[in-house]
Amino acid sequence: MAAGAAACGPKDNDAKGSGGDSTPHKGGTLTVLNSQPQTDFDPARLYTSGGGNVPSLVFRTLTTRNRENGAAGSKVVPDLATDTGRPNKDATVWTYTLKKGLKYEDGTPITSADIKYGIERSFAPELSGGAPYLRDWLVGAADYQGPYKDKKGLSAIETPDARTIVFHLDKPEGEFPFLATQTQFTPVPKSKDNGTKYEEHPISSGPYKVVKNENDGEHVLLTRNPYWSAATDAERKAYPDTVDVRSGLDSSVINQRLSASQGADAAAVTTDTNLGPAELAKVSGDRELAARVGTGHFGYTNYLAFNPTVKPFDNPKVREAIAYAIDRSSVVNAAGGSALAEPATTFLPHQKSFGYTPYDPFPAGASGNPAKAKELLAQAGYKSGLTITLTHSNAKDFETSPEIATAVQDALKKAGITVKLQGLEDNDYRGTIHSVKTEPGFFLAHWGADWPSGGPFLAPIFDGRQIVKDGANFNTGLLNDKSVNDEIDAINKLTDLDAAAKRWGALDEKIGEKALVVPLFHPVYKRLYGSDVKNIVISDWTGVLDISQVAVK
Repeated sequence: MAAGAAACGPKDNDAKGSGGDSTPHKGGTLTVLNSQPQTDFDPARLYTSGGGNVPSLVFRTLTTRNRENGAAGSKVVPDLATDTGRPNKDATVWTYTLKKGLKYEDGTPITSADIKYGIERSFAPELSGGAPYLRDWLVGAADYQGPYKDKKGLSAIETPDARTIVFHLDKPEGEFPFLATQTQFTPVPKSKDNGTKYEEHPISSGPYKVVKNENDGEHVLLTRNPYWSAATDAERKAYPDTVDVRSGLDSSVINQRLSASQGADAAAVTTDTNLGPAELAKVSGDRELAARVGTGHFGYTNYLAFNPTVKPFDNPKVREAIAYAIDRSSVVNAAGGSALAEPATTFLPHQKSFGYTPYDPFPAGASGNPAKAKELLAQAGYKSGLTITLTHSNAKDFETSPEIATAVQDALKKAGITVKLQGLEDNDYRGTIHSVKTEPGFFLAHWGADWPSGGPFLAPIFDGRQIVKDGANFNTGLLNDKSVNDEIDAINKLTDLDAAAKRWGALDEKIGEKALVVPLFHPVYKRLYGSDVKNIVISDWTGVLDISQVAVK
């Protein structure tokens, strides 16, 4: 899952930044203040959407996200390649041609063999962590162990010449151009690969190169790559001369520093820290601060999950009763209010690119319908109500945390359902809910998209062939419905992504009627940026400020 956010575009700010001369200029230092360090800074090990934010400054890929505000930013565009890929008739073979004049930070040319090698090294067990799709999609890749153990490489990737690369897939994949935005498609020169140490100084193909990486990403310093050419890169603006990424900071400290905008912090942004409810209330009352808030929506859903193998959740009437009983207004308030969360009745997020189709299989209004819930419980044999346990995380994330669990508990009480809360420390929580052997009957969960489409949203959660019995399982409802599986396959064959989106929306509605999940809300991201930061771009892909676009005074 990507940890970014996907956006509706700036709402609280103008797209050029705040105050004075809004024209972006080259020069200066952009400071990035983050809570989480940029660990594993190796393109093989990163699990990003659209190439990531900081990583995308160093790593170019075959395709990338369109760096535009709003819906336009949900499109795939060429990066190192001349186009987004040329499929054969059934989308099982994809061919790319590299642009001319591409160079690394040392001036050597970038070749198709480097991209093939970069992908192959991502299969090495010691470089694990990236997206798993290539292992599933490429012909003969399921058991490949990377070039350190198998020097023959992957025959599914051909490089007939220095600028051409061809991918052979096990099955039709119309969304392969989306996958080609992942950092595993970054070129890596074999002669410069030093295994697990590569992250200390990965060879840049983007506008910036790494000159310092301390404490595994806690402090990353980037300066210009002199061999990067804007003529080959229509997406990255690369205005600042230097990008200084400092992590491991407390979120409240980050927001205080961005709010004050003193010294270097005036030219600072964050790529991972949101404003909390209390901070947002303070910011909203200050016109100058409010003008420096970027608003975005990630392709992300927070939901209630059921394990239908555990009683009483094996009874669809019980699951439907809970869906009717939920008070989404109170859940939204627990998540920080309507400025930070939008009520959800669909599993797919609200953006068009995901295939969002409005529906509500169990319409209960904003505050729930306890009477209808009681009626369904009676039909299920629980006329006097029932007692159940809700598992949640103790992490203070306003998503799967005690605040949300308590709001659910209060709502269900009105329908005669007594909810006992079981809070787990975050690591235990994740391990428990993602194991088929330990998955509880009723718990809070969330899912984020690997790219802005219904495919990576619905397939991992509802495709029965993706149930993992001895590992991390995300098909929480253990659904294995042939008609659902077949429709996923049929949509995956489509290279017309608009047509595919409509089919994903219809499939979402079909699955929603099974009441295997209860969508609660989609998060809204509010992030401050410094007073000297210009050219704010927030797309429907990432939902957060794109640092490849910003300029500083």
